[in-house]
Amino acid sequence: MNPMLSSARVFAPLLAAVCFGRRLRRPRPARRGRVDNQGMVQLARALALCLATLAFTQCSVPVSVRVEKPVPPVGAPAAKSSIGTLLAATREAHEWIRRSDDSAIPAYNYAVARLVEELKRSGATPWNSPLAVAGVPGVTTLRTRNQSDIDPASAQFYPTDTLVFHGDYAGHQSVVSGIGAPLAVAESFAGIGHTQMRKHVPVRNFTAIVRFEGSVATLELVDPYQMEAVSLAGKSRTLAADYGAAMMLALSKARVDKLGIARLLRPSRYDNTANLNFAQPYDPKRIPVLFVHGLDSTPATFAPAYFELLKDPVIRKNYQFWVFSYPSGYPYPYSAVLLRRELDSVKRDFPGHRDIVIVGHSMGSLISRLMVTNAGDKLWLKAFGHPPAETQMAGASKKLLEEALIFENRKEIKRAVFASGPHRGSELATHWIGRLGARLVKLPGLMADVRNTMLSAATADVAGLAIQSAPNSIGTLSPNNPFVREINKLPIAPGVTYHSIMGDRGKGDTPKSSDGVVAYWSSHLDGAASEKIVPSGHGSHAHPEGIAEIHRILILNLQNHP
Repeated sequence: MNPMLSSARVFAPLLAAVCFGRRLRRPRPARRGRVDNQGMVQLARALALCLATLAFTQCSVPVSVRVEKPVPPVGAPAAKSSIGTLLAATREAHEWIRRSDDSAIPAYNYAVARLVEELKRSGATPWNSPLAVAGVPGVTTLRTRNQSDIDPASAQFYPTDTLVFHGDYAGHQSVVSGIGAPLAVAESFAGIGHTQMRKHVPVRNFTAIVRFEGSVATLELVDPYQMEAVSLAGKSRTLAADYGAAMMLALSKARVDKLGIARLLRPSRYDNTANLNFAQPYDPKRIPVLFVHGLDSTPATFAPAYFELLKDPVIRKNYQFWVFSYPSGYPYPYSAVLLRRELDSVKRDFPGHRDIVIVGHSMGSLISRLMVTNAGDKLWLKAFGHPPAETQMAGASKKLLEEALIFENRKEIKRAVFASGPHRGSELATHWIGRLGARLVKLPGLMADVRNTMLSAATADVAGLAIQSAPNSIGTLSPNNPFVREINKLPIAPGVTYHSIMGDRGKGDTPKSSDGVVAYWSSHLDGAASEKIVPSGHGSHAHPEGIAEIHRILILNLQNHP
């Protein structure tokens, strides 16, 4: 969100062209004696949408990719060579490495990467059965060894030495030098279920190596998350890896960041995008870190933190990263319902996973807080005065209200990090731009039904949560929102350690500080194990000092839960 709105009226037409690919049209001249109301209404709506977009989103490209031919190292074969030529070059480099000449490692890595490319380009199928090769001294057969769950025959392989990334996230690459050819491997999972999608991450990091034993050459695909060193050419060696390439490639192709404004304004159209997904294959031994994004955002907002955290081998060894993605136009208590359902699904499909560290940004902090708060039936009684069994209410609205108002803290979450969390609301939500944005959000009829149900069932003397209009996310960020007021009266569950990160725009005037969207008085929580104020705007979770604080907390968590 951008609080600097003084020039919005001047630059609104340009903003429309940049963000929406079109220019605002002037209203057609009105006929003599008449006012062209339709044209004025269209212009007003377009201007309103531009202003809301200016306040709630950014239209820069976070990461893009360009495929380039890598520069071959000294002694490497030409890029376009036959399988036999590339395998012979790999064998020669392998022999030099075996003789303790590590200067041949770049040539080995280059030859292995080109071999993978040529196998896919030529349609050769060593993935299914051994492949006879000619022209390689001492080698007659090429076979493959794949200990992962991917299908190499149908996957697309992208050697990372051919990928050049640009954009805001490109500076956060996590590369480890060593032996082998790092790859981003993409599979197609069209039509499979959500559980299978969690088990099979669509774009993954691998490293290819080639071993030579007698007359057989073996091409192996190694998962760098599972093996950071390999025994090759007579000794243990660090495995080359590019831990960020797969995610950067996925972000550049899918552009999930573009869903932010669409899912804010039309959340019901994207209801099927409310999912908890894994950024890497599930590992029962690793501690899950669950990222929860905020208003007008997507999980891509955590990409800088994700890439930076992966640079630490201790983090890579001990943690796995999950993301909760959801349409941010919904009122956040309902988004919390969706997250609980997803956590139930994960618990059912992956029983016994380790305790979760949840990290929320902005409205995601509010959703995260509901995961570590035990409300019981206090909110329900505040709204209706009687327990559910004694409250006359029927239909889907009652079931949804029970899920939203009656809940316990999630026992699998023992630590929480709240970044720029508007726990007591944001005054920007009550500002004219917030009210305008709230009017633009189109909710399904179910939300209106919920509002009507609450008004009809609440008793006059205890209608503490009664609402006057169908709720949406912006409305539930107001400091005057009844739910916001009541939830702040409930403590975070015992046994949960929680931390706060917030920005102050570099002014250093805490406790009067603000990140431009959320004031310190709203983001501060008594009882926090730590509170870190960074010189940033609302994006404290993506600021270098904010990322360093998340890193510190994760290392601290390891000390408490080795």
